Amino acid sequence: MSLLRIRKPKTRKGKKVLLAREPQLIESARTMLFVDGRKCGGNVKLCMKDLQQLKKPLVKVLNRKNDITPFDDPSSLEFLTMKNDAALFTFGSTSKKRPDNIIIGRIFENEVLDMFELGIKRYQSISEFKNEKIGACVKPCLVFNGPKWAQTEELRRLRNFFIDMFQREKVESIRLQGIEHVLSFTVTDDMSILMRSYKILLKKSGQKTPRIELEEIGPSADFSIRRTKIASDDLYKLSRKQPKQLRVTKKKNVSTDALGNTKGRVHLGKQQTGSIQTRRVKALKKSPEEKRADRQKKKVALKAAAVEALSTAD
Repeated sequence: MSLLRIRKPKTRKGKKVLLAREPQLIESARTMLFVDGRKCGGNVKLCMKDLQQLKKPLVKVLNRKNDITPFDDPSSLEFLTMKNDAALFTFGSTSKKRPDNIIIGRIFENEVLDMFELGIKRYQSISEFKNEKIGACVKPCLVFNGPKWAQTEELRRLRNFFIDMFQREKVESIRLQGIEHVLSFTVTDDMSILMRSYKILLKKSGQKTPRIELEEIGPSADFSIRRTKIASDDLYKLSRKQPKQLRVTKKKNVSTDALGNTKGRVHLGKQQTGSIQTRRVKALKKSPEEKRADRQKKKVALKAAAVEALSTAD
């Protein structure tokens, strides 16, 4: 009953915190909560540490171990995310039944919306790649390779979760030198997920646009999908609903393509080309011989019409 009790703020700071937790017209980037399970170490700890580095500064880390089983009872995890004001979570644990286990998910209305359990089959941390790294707080480009991402609803939701996970502040424009990081996700035939991280290198090409090269900087991981828990279609649709103030009103005869270019359609009436005032050019004027020939043709046509009219009258 204590969780359901509504407490009014007593201080100005408390009121400010509660207002920040209320639904906003334009939501800020989502924070991810990292939680350790009862046993957590090895590749799980390395993976969570690297994910924190990729997600910084939108992270909150709980170092204390928690005896939680999210798929059996997610109430404890929902309470921790609500307390730390985090919409995303990563739960790491390892056991004899499920070694090197990571559970990632997201929250809607203080309840678990989607949850995916991934097993680490192979992992290389960022520290194992001895090369120059990118700076912090860099917004990555996400690449999803292959058509398998659209085959099942679970994979479509997982792709949407990765986009939600690495989403940062919305920007109106970018420059080419600001694109430094690429995260690649691939689904194999045995339903394994390969995650690769690359640094974008801009090389001279002799043209205006540079030549692009990719250098792997880590982390590099192979995941296997163990268990999933996705929301119903109605709840998922409700979570994606936009407020009326942000909805774009559809304009007549105006469309937008996949690249964001606006195209318009203009409807014109029948044009009277005969009455259009054009420039008079001497080269287009008829010569006196052509004028006499035209007058002669008109006379012949009039005589023929008169003869035909007389014949029909008789």
